[in-house]
Amino acid sequence: MFKKKNKKKKIIIITTIILLVIILIPVSLQLNRKPTVFENIFKDTTMIINKVFMYPFTALNKSDYTQDESYVIQKNVNESLQKEIEELKAQLKLNSTLTEYTPINATILSRNKSYWFNTLTIDKGKKHGIKEDMAVITSEGLIGKISKVSRLSSEIKLITSDDVNYKVSVSIKTSGKETYGILNGYDIKTKLIKISGIDRNTNVKKGDIVTTSGLGGVFPGGIFVGTVESSQNDKYDLSKTIYIKTNQDFDAIHYVTVLGEKND
Repeated sequence: MFKKKNKKKKIIIITTIILLVIILIPVSLQLNRKPTVFENIFKDTTMIINKVFMYPFTALNKSDYTQDESYVIQKNVNESLQKEIEELKAQLKLNSTLTEYTPINATILSRNKSYWFNTLTIDKGKKHGIKEDMAVITSEGLIGKISKVSRLSSEIKLITSDDVNYKVSVSIKTSGKETYGILNGYDIKTKLIKISGIDRNTNVKKGDIVTTSGLGGVFPGGIFVGTVESSQNDKYDLSKTIYIKTNQDFDAIHYVTVLGEKND
């Protein structure tokens, strides 16, 4: 009798998830448009459903594993949890250094697998003081900005996004002066971010620090982005493309901090 109830619960949960995915497909394909009020409500509802249903769904399946399989799974879970704990500790330590802006801590809810390096969704929204264009960081530096906001959740556009209209002004500290450029693309194979708009005669060295410039008014200045890894002149020998390495593993982000309103 108990097994039948479990099986029925599984079917209900799986059916619910499939329906949600089907409904969300046309929405997710239109990344740059403004969500409607209905879609914002739907996103918030989906977030709650995701939190409520995923745990029992996982728990129900544990009985299907052998003892050896359960041990391996538990070991992997423990290692994953330990990594997340260390990440959370680093995030909380970061908060103690943020004095100019109100930090808003958030947890990653989901990522679109088709646009893995473009966006991710967090569990904080308008209710928590989040607004569009706010900078988003981790203990490793800048990862993106808020692009869409609903009442209980928000979407982050990552600096690794392939959106050609998404530009971040940065400053390279080199040879005792600052050189300005634009973050412009991400190489998935090398995991390096490109900076364009650099004069070919600029002497940029490996290890030079890259931060946000503060120009344009979107991002605060001085947020760490990465360090210079290499540079290459364009085919016309008119400008230089800089490749920078970030400390952030964009495949494994669990917690972030949104830089909220500026403190007086």
